[in-house]
Amino acid sequence: MRCLSCSSISIDIFCRRCRGELLRPNLYRRDLEGFRIYSLFNYSDIADVIKTKHRVIGYRVYRYMGREFLKPFIGDFIKNYGGSIYIIGVDERVKSGYSHIAILTHQMRQRGVEVLHSKLIAGSDIKYAGKSLKFRLENPREFIYRGRGGIDAILVDDTITTGTTLKEAYRVLSNSGVNILFGLTLAVSI
Repeated sequence: MRCLSCSSISIDIFCRRCRGELLRPNLYRRDLEGFRIYSLFNYSDIADVIKTKHRVIGYRVYRYMGREFLKPFIGDFIKNYGGSIYIIGVDERVKSGYSHIAILTHQMRQRGVEVLHSKLIAGSDIKYAGKSLKFRLENPREFIYRGRGGIDAILVDDTITTGTTLKEAYRVLSNSGVNILFGLTLAVSI
């Protein structure tokens, strides 16, 4: 197999050199009306990685990113939290043959962490990629939550740009009795 970035021979999706040079996480924090969101990368640094979600190879890329970056982050959090938590992905609908968000959340499974797959689904099929904030505000995702209330959860998405999707998801979950501890994304647009 070849490294996705430099095409050198590699057992994994990224070779050791590219992992060390290109995939170095930095913790970014964004607050949206009292809702805290953590991101591990600047979008511009990993835009090509994020965009693989539209291709077949994206399945392997997102599995790698979830396993190598999101899972350890949640593992560190759960050690200090002292209870069990739930992971809820934003709109785990299948697109391009798989759900990139479901792949990320699935990789986060571990002791004290339960993933609730496909419980928060958008009622509308609107695509926000490349759209303005005005468009996003005029066309909400209309999320429907079909999960349990009375739980502590972390909301997961791949990127945050304007924050409208995560804010809407947060409101729907809060109104359903879910205590959202924070949001977690791979990348943030700065």
